[in-house]
Amino acid sequence: MRHRFGNAKLKRDVGARNSLLKNLTTSVVLEERVITTIPKAKAIQPLVEKMITLAKRDTLHARRQAAAFLTTPASVKKLFDALGARFGQRNGGYTRITRLGPRKGDGAELAMLELVGSELVKRAAERAKRKEERLKAQQEGQEPEEGHE
Repeated sequence: MRHRFGNAKLKRDVGARNSLLKNLTTSVVLEERVITTIPKAKAIQPLVEKMITLAKRDTLHARRQAAAFLTTPASVKKLFDALGARFGQRNGGYTRITRLGPRKGDGAELAMLELVGSELVKRAAERAKRKEERLKAQQEGQEPEEGHE
């Protein structure tokens, strides 16, 4: 009888597994979503949740703990500046795993791990970008007309 089942080994030795988990967690923090296999997504989900819980505390000690785990200073900055504030009123459940089906090359089952609410953030950013491009095109279109008069 395996009592508490430990952690997923992911067919890697300790160093490779730790690197994989740190890099995937950093990618989720920076990109707000990552597409990977289902076992990897299930393995990094609690780690991402823990990082966001650290960000909600926003103490020097929490920043140092996050910096020790995440691989880039930009990810630590985004975690504490944007994500900690965004999930400040939420008690857990910061991530969602969506199954995507088999990968074409080897048939491995893929899943997308994303932060809850990231689809709204991405959509708002795309909308702002399109609006900015429209305004820029209008200004460029008006400037030559004024020069011809």
